[in-house]
Amino acid sequence: MSNTTKEKGFTLIELLVVIAIIGLLSSVVLASLNNARKKGRDARRLADIKQLQLALELYSSDQAATGYPAALSSLVSTYIQAEPKDPSNSAWSYGYSGSATTYCLGARLETTPLPLSASCTPGSQCGGGNCNYLVAP
Repeated sequence: MSNTTKEKGFTLIELLVVIAIIGLLSSVVLASLNNARKKGRDARRLADIKQLQLALELYSSDQAATGYPAALSSLVSTYIQAEPKDPSNSAWSYGYSGSATTYCLGARLETTPLPLSASCTPGSQCGGGNCNYLVAP
């Protein structure tokens, strides 16, 4: 009689293969999660720009004699609650320059920037670099 007993369990190779597959899948999930966060921050930037555009148009309508403000801080309390800050870094801000007849708003998007809707130059840089999304009236 042979006394062979089968041991139940996984071999070391099987465990290593499973761990490698789990590691690969988790890296793919983390990479796409990071991209989704970038897109979310960009969506917030675009919403902030739209809000600022609306506030600028309301200001210009109310202040017909002076036109657009020289600084975004002129909009605070009457047209917007607070000057919006970049969602990734509160030290960054949106680029802006304004005169009596026109304005230029800019933001720095993290993902592929949209085509520029304006060819203007904001007075300040966007997020530590050049603005890659610009709007004007």
